Amino acid sequence: MLKKVTITNVNTGHKSVSLVDTDTHEKALIGSGIAPNETAAIEDITGADEKIQRLTSPKGGTEDCGAFFSGLGRCLERNISMTKSLKLQVNRVTSARYKGMIAEVIYAISMGEKFSDAMSRFRDLFSEDILSLIVAGEEAGQLARVCKRIGVAKKKSSKTLKKLKGALIYPAVVVVLGVVVVIVMSFTLVPAMSKLFTSFNTELPFATKALIALSDLFLHKPYMAAAPLLGLYIMFSNFGKIMSLKWVQDLVLKIPVVGLLVRKSAAASGFRTMAMLTESNVRLTSALEITSAATWHYHYKEFFNRLRDHISVGRTLHEGFLMESHWLGSDGRNLCGLIELASETGSGTEMLSEIADDYEEELDNMAASLDKLIEPLTMLILGVMVGFLIYAIYGPMFSLGDVILKKK
Repeated sequence: MLKKVTITNVNTGHKSVSLVDTDTHEKALIGSGIAPNETAAIEDITGADEKIQRLTSPKGGTEDCGAFFSGLGRCLERNISMTKSLKLQVNRVTSARYKGMIAEVIYAISMGEKFSDAMSRFRDLFSEDILSLIVAGEEAGQLARVCKRIGVAKKKSSKTLKKLKGALIYPAVVVVLGVVVVIVMSFTLVPAMSKLFTSFNTELPFATKALIALSDLFLHKPYMAAAPLLGLYIMFSNFGKIMSLKWVQDLVLKIPVVGLLVRKSAAASGFRTMAMLTESNVRLTSALEITSAATWHYHYKEFFNRLRDHISVGRTLHEGFLMESHWLGSDGRNLCGLIELASETGSGTEMLSEIADDYEEELDNMAASLDKLIEPLTMLILGVMVGFLIYAIYGPMFSLGDVILKKK
């Protein structure tokens, strides 16, 4: 349940509003981050207002996750108590979900629960690899170090995601505007054009027939005009679920530039997770299993799962890499050489971190120039849409001479 906390500064009278996603007023007060010179008024947000607030308020993503863990690690490193450290993170996060999570964890710790147990309740916010790292850090007495490492990794991911989203805005806008133009033409230009072209009593091009049929559909069933826009909204809002389908992932890997970007993104995420787990003294088979669960691309899920199976039957990590390198694409052979070097020098964890660093650097460079890489694809989409409309409208004009000057 959302709680609206109106905070008033007793010195200046300035008011500010904070949303906290929790179940009690006591936790909402903790999650609001109220200072000693402030008072608070709390009210419940329910019904339609709650749905609107959830849609429009900031979502708890990688930015909040990175800010939370980096700040928490810094506080714990300076021997500040866990409860105080958590309270200091309330004003670093922006989403109501994260504010509520912090309040819930503080309350659970005050009731005697372990930090890792309290965090495990929020699997919608924290993936399996993060929760496993927290358990490992807690058991090894290195929780501050683990939190800082998670924070750095999430900040890097957030930076890259921002660049990727920024580069994809332009093609998304082009597609949406193209759909809107076609819908507007279907209600305005195409009906008049249809009357003229059907009077020719001649065969019309397929594109013209399709445009006229679409216009007739929208004119007789106007509500169908919302279907393309609704389809785009569903596609964008469920993009993550669509990308999780195996056939979609296979298809994306075959796209020249995008496939390379996707492969590097999945590899960077997977090797970074594995490096953090092994550095935190998590058993190798468990680290591989957690990495597989946390990796979003099924090629890398399969790769890490098979590595775990090879390690379980007594093979070395290098042997497993040699047998399963085909899952890694063109980089597989080079990675096998790096792992062989690591096995000979006893620097496995350092080599995994180096691999993750290299992938993240390449991904960052590609993301920085992604707008230039996607521009040709955007122009292609725009050209196809404009070309279709021009041919559909002007194609019948080429038959106008045959209509006027009928052959004897």
